[in-house]
Amino acid sequence: SELFAQEYAAAYGLQVVTNRCGVLAGPRQMGKVDQGFFALWAARHLYGGALSYQGFGGKGLQVRDVLHPEDLHELLKVQLSDLPRHAGAVYNVGGGAANAVSLLELSRLCAERGGAALSIGSRPETHPADIPWYVTDNADVTRATGWIPKRSVAGILDDVFDWLRAERALLEPVFRG
Repeated sequence: SELFAQEYAAAYGLQVVTNRCGVLAGPRQMGKVDQGFFALWAARHLYGGALSYQGFGGKGLQVRDVLHPEDLHELLKVQLSDLPRHAGAVYNVGGGAANAVSLLELSRLCAERGGAALSIGSRPETHPADIPWYVTDNADVTRATGWIPKRSVAGILDDVFDWLRAERALLEPVFRG
């Protein structure tokens, strides 16, 4: 998709900036095991339902960083305010090291907010495309824009739990399914 955007920009003289986003996480994200895991983890801790640590021995030690959509929005406003300067740039954009969390740590944080720990299953087999650790290096985008993510893992999780509680009647049947 990046190449299509770059080719289209070259063909039609458009200014395009590419942000390679890590894991976006926040309220209104309909989570599944393979994407949106953050919201799914929170919902299952609040509403019930099965979860399992998959891959890498099934211990929940894989790590991802998370980025709140509002932090991404702040970056987009900065980039769009000076688009000619950023045109053609490709940036890695994510929560960074300060917002990295393992599934095991996320389980503990969700149990604290949901009021109960879940018995989480284990599927030790690792999918060939999965990676054990991904944390975004935001150095280039920070250097170019001054942007850094402001919302923490705990704050993002609080936002998700607030949303799940406020919309429980609508969301519980979807997330428990």
